[in-house]
Amino acid sequence: MWNRTTKKSAILMSVLLLLIITAVTGCKSSNEVDKKKESDGSLTISYFVPNYRPDSLKNYNEMAAYKKLEEITGVHVDFKHPATGQEDQQFNLMMASGEYPDVIERIWTSVPGGPQKYIKEKKIVKLNDYIDKYAPNLKKVLEEHPYWKKLITTDDGSIYSFPFLREDEVNMTFYGPVLRKDWLEKLGLEMPETIDDWHTVLKAFKEKDPNGNGKADEIPLLIHKDAITSNAFVGAWGITNGFYQVDGKVKYGPIQTEYKEFLTLFNDWYKEGLIDKDYIATDDKLIDAKVTNNQLGSFMGYTGSSIMRYMQLMADKNPDFSLTGAQYPVHNEGEVPFFNLGETPYNGVGAAITTSNENIVETVKWLDYKYSKEGHMLFNFGIEGESYEMVDGYPTYKEIITKNPEGLSMSVALAKYVPVGWSGPVIQAKEYAEQYTSMPEQKEAVENWKKGSNERVIPPVTPTQEESSEYASIMNDIGTYKSEMINKFIMGEEPLSNFDEFVKTIESMGIERAIEIKQAALERFNKR
Repeated sequence: MWNRTTKKSAILMSVLLLLIITAVTGCKSSNEVDKKKESDGSLTISYFVPNYRPDSLKNYNEMAAYKKLEEITGVHVDFKHPATGQEDQQFNLMMASGEYPDVIERIWTSVPGGPQKYIKEKKIVKLNDYIDKYAPNLKKVLEEHPYWKKLITTDDGSIYSFPFLREDEVNMTFYGPVLRKDWLEKLGLEMPETIDDWHTVLKAFKEKDPNGNGKADEIPLLIHKDAITSNAFVGAWGITNGFYQVDGKVKYGPIQTEYKEFLTLFNDWYKEGLIDKDYIATDDKLIDAKVTNNQLGSFMGYTGSSIMRYMQLMADKNPDFSLTGAQYPVHNEGEVPFFNLGETPYNGVGAAITTSNENIVETVKWLDYKYSKEGHMLFNFGIEGESYEMVDGYPTYKEIITKNPEGLSMSVALAKYVPVGWSGPVIQAKEYAEQYTSMPEQKEAVENWKKGSNERVIPPVTPTQEESSEYASIMNDIGTYKSEMINKFIMGEEPLSNFDEFVKTIESMGIERAIEIKQAALERFNKR
């Protein structure tokens, strides 16, 4: 017979054995889950990203590149697209809630406090070590392009996202002054180079009936109420509509005396009827209508969605219709413009991994695939044999993209296959940009738009977390006031004699402090 001690020992041994069996079973179960992830692709990543092409896709899972990526990696993506126009609001609410998706793709350089704020608050993951260990493709790219690495790194050395990068100069020049080339030719006019040339051209567009309908219905120039200058016309004075630098010293354009000269010019053109009287109320649909109704002579536009799209839309309606691009204006013939649109290789867009992600290493590997040779081809060109083919070693888009049988524009057709036309964690290929700007008119535009030096452009700098809220508070107020007053000056609702008062008001709102913050951020960037 067992005594009590023996009985207790037996019970204890049984409990220990049960615990060991449970532990082993648990490990086996965990390993089976890991193997199952690898074998049947059960890993799902939640991914917050604005839908930049709702005209092509309801959800990015419809995109051919992402479908193929799921086949290759076994990773399914649950895309979460915020409502159009509410991207920042939904992002802010999401970050305040403490409940984050696995990945967030957005313009990180524009977030209040900068991306470093979210690293410090343990909302997004510092990626340096993960890239070093698990992202060999991106690691190689950054080693080969140290300036790219500088652009995507915070002042304290943190890498916070898998970035959207642009490979070549042709990828970074895609916007500028667009004119009706056929009108220039019909009226015997040269491509405008100086401000005076522009006045001559606009006056001829207004008075000489270039659309040939016998009516004075031409609109010589359309400007945009929220991006009035885009550095194009105001850049002739060596200033911008916002911050710029001269020899490393930050300045703010609208408070410079030269800005009054620019406003005087646009006010004169507005009074002469050279600027669209309804520019304040003109949205994208109205621009389309004014172009396709053969009324608009010049505007600020893009190589693809403006020059190419409008020429395709007008090909049957008006075979003579032709657009081109002019360089940013200067004051004297032969001068190099101070500015062009040419952007930096990194525009702030990237995919950050949040601290809610329970599969960080797997997500890093999944994102890194896009920087491999195969991923680069997939996300720039789509499916070989379907959306592109190799011709003498050159990835060439097929007619389903370039001459879509359903009549889709190239940008819309391309969006069904790849995101490269707008952004995403990928390197935008030179060959994409070359084919997207293959029309002679587009090539001419790009060559003209590239002519500016851009030495005065400030790189993508960020204030510190401490500076950020102060800077945002100052510039939100100034931005609203500035936009309102600029339009009033141009339209004559506010006399230009009040410009000095306008400057004093901006100074009283704290612009000098904002300049100090921007200056400090620039100096930190230069030391990266």
